[in-house]
Amino acid sequence: MNSKKNIHVYPDKKALITATAEKIIYSIEQSVKDNGLCNIALTGGNTPRDLYSMLATDTYKKRVDWNCVHLFWGDERTVPPENPDSNFGMARQTLLKHIKLPQDNIHRIKGEITPEDAAKEYSSLIHGHFKEAPPRFDLILLGLGEDGHIASLFPGTAAIEENIKTVVAVFVPKLDTWRISLTLPVINTAKEIMFLVSGSSKSKIMQQIMNIEEPAKDVPATLVNPKDGTVHWLLDSEAVALINKNAKEIIHGRPHPSILKDRPPPKDVSKRLAGRVRFYL
Repeated sequence: MNSKKNIHVYPDKKALITATAEKIIYSIEQSVKDNGLCNIALTGGNTPRDLYSMLATDTYKKRVDWNCVHLFWGDERTVPPENPDSNFGMARQTLLKHIKLPQDNIHRIKGEITPEDAAKEYSSLIHGHFKEAPPRFDLILLGLGEDGHIASLFPGTAAIEENIKTVVAVFVPKLDTWRISLTLPVINTAKEIMFLVSGSSKSKIMQQIMNIEEPAKDVPATLVNPKDGTVHWLLDSEAVALINKNAKEIIHGRPHPSILKDRPPPKDVSKRLAGRVRFYL
């Protein structure tokens, strides 16, 4: 893990989601202030579902100028939006129906058409919006699979080798299905990336990731290394249960979650984690 990766650990899933919501609001505010708009790529999964529901509450949605926000998706399943497995469908139910986001600011992947056509169409849509190659998102949200996959970039698939295309259709043998996904060059061009990881089922892969010195293709999450961006790992205590026990002694209180300022760690913290882990207990 390089110096651009910042690890934030919260006592439980609720605290993780609350802190992430605050940080997203802050990121949107900064992007709109600097550029007049904010381009975000959403992710699917149970933790993001709870996050989107929180962002849809009055406490958060009223703090955002949604006219300046454009939403994209990091990946999609090959299903129509009405299907319960649709990443877009989930975001629509939990967030989009509850905020005043212009229809033209919603840029979904069409999972109901053929994977190749969906990938080509989405790539054209993205390039038409950004006018630059590779496109640079202000914020990309990522989950983490138990096998280390991100978006729909799974270990052992050709998609993790792609270095030219913006979007690819990828067949995932272990799931016997097709997916559509943003590629690593796009992800690694983002200004800011937030990993959302919660639950004990993710503790083993998190331990593996923390022990990997160099990017490894068999763990795609380790390939996320933006050249000119920042990565935040936002975790709950269950997700880090197997990580270096000494790190659990780091307690920094509760700085405002929208800022998450660094504070110097105790001197006895292991060299691997020192200066990069903040616990909010």
